[in-house]
Amino acid sequence: MENAPVDFKRKASILLKRQILSQAKWAMEQEPITITASSSPRSAGGKHDFFSEADYFWPDPKNPDGPYINRDGLTNPDNFVEHRKAMIRFSKIIGALASAYKITGNESYVNHAVKHFQAWFINPETLMNPNLLFAQAVKGRFTGRNYGIIDTIHLMEVAQGALVMEDAKAFDKSVSSGIKKWFTSYTLWLNTSKPGIQEKTVKNNHATCWAMQVASFAKLCKDEPTLDSLRIRYKTILLPNQMDIDGSFPLEMARTKPYGYSIFNLDAMVMLCQILSIPNDDLWNFKTADGKSIRKGLDYLYPFIAEKNKWPLKADVMYWENWPVAQPFLIFGAVQFNQHEWYSNWEKLDHAPQVEEVVRNLPIRNPLIWL
Repeated sequence: MENAPVDFKRKASILLKRQILSQAKWAMEQEPITITASSSPRSAGGKHDFFSEADYFWPDPKNPDGPYINRDGLTNPDNFVEHRKAMIRFSKIIGALASAYKITGNESYVNHAVKHFQAWFINPETLMNPNLLFAQAVKGRFTGRNYGIIDTIHLMEVAQGALVMEDAKAFDKSVSSGIKKWFTSYTLWLNTSKPGIQEKTVKNNHATCWAMQVASFAKLCKDEPTLDSLRIRYKTILLPNQMDIDGSFPLEMARTKPYGYSIFNLDAMVMLCQILSIPNDDLWNFKTADGKSIRKGLDYLYPFIAEKNKWPLKADVMYWENWPVAQPFLIFGAVQFNQHEWYSNWEKLDHAPQVEEVVRNLPIRNPLIWL
C-alpha cells in the first residue's frame, strides 16, 4: 500500500522558516567581499582570477622547498583558500536572501542581493573573471588543475538565487542580464577549455559536479541545448558508468573517505535529477537497461545514513564524525518518492553545519529555492 502523499515542501518551509529569517538577517548586514579582496603570491593569475590550492597536497619532508606531494584525503591547513571562502560566503548570502524572499515576498532582500551580484559579476573593479584556470594549483607542479572546477559548485545557489529573484521589481533588468552574461561566458569556458573538457570526462564525482554546475548555470540562462545534452550525459555516461548494480558508487568507495564521497556524489546525482527533469524526460524515474537508477542509489545509501554504524567499509580518514548532515538527497528524494522516513531523517540532521570541510562539500544548503 502506497503512503498517502505528504506536502513535504510545506513541512520543510515551516521547519526552516526561523533559520532562514535568522540567516537572512545576518546576510542583510554583509557587505560584498569578492576574490579581489585577497591574493596569494603563489597564484599565477591576476587580481580578478580565482585561485585555490589542492587540498591534499603538502610540502615534501625530504625537500621542504620543492614541489608538493599528495596525501589523499588529508587536508593541508596552510593552503590558500581565501577565494573559496569568499565564494562560499557569497553563496550563503544569496541563498539566505533568496530563501527569505521566497517565503516572505519582501523585496528588501532582493535589493541587498543585487549589490552582491554587481560586485561579483558586473563591477569592473571587483568582478571575478569567468574561468577557473588557477584553481587547485599545486606548488611546484601545476599553476591550476581541472579538479579545481569543483570549487564553483558554490555558485549554484547564487545562480538559483538569481533565478528565484529575477521577477522581483527590485531586480534591475541590467543586473539580471549582467549576471546571465557572466554565467553564459563561464558555461562556455566549462564546455570548451582544456581544464573544462578534462573535468567533464573524469570518471568520478568530479564529472557529476561538472554536470551539476553546468545544469544549474544553463537553467538560469535558459540554455536549452546544453540542458538537453546534460540529460543525455546523465543517462548514457554518468549514471551507468559510476553506479554499480547494487546502487553504490565503486569509485567513491575506493577512496580514503568512502562514506563522505558516496554521500557527496549521491547529492550531486540527485541535483542533476532535480534540475534537469522535465515532464517528457524524467531523470528521477529513468532506469538503465541493467536496472541502475537514482532510486537504487538512494535505497543503497539511506540505511547507512539512518544507521551509520552499519557502514560496511572502514571509517573515513578525516571528518568521519561530521557526516551526515541534512543531505539534499534526503529532502529531494522524499519529495519525489513520497518517503516519510527519508524526510524525518533529514528533519533531524544538522541544517546549518559549521565544519568547513562539510560546507565545502555541501553546495545545496537552501533546499527551498530549488523546490
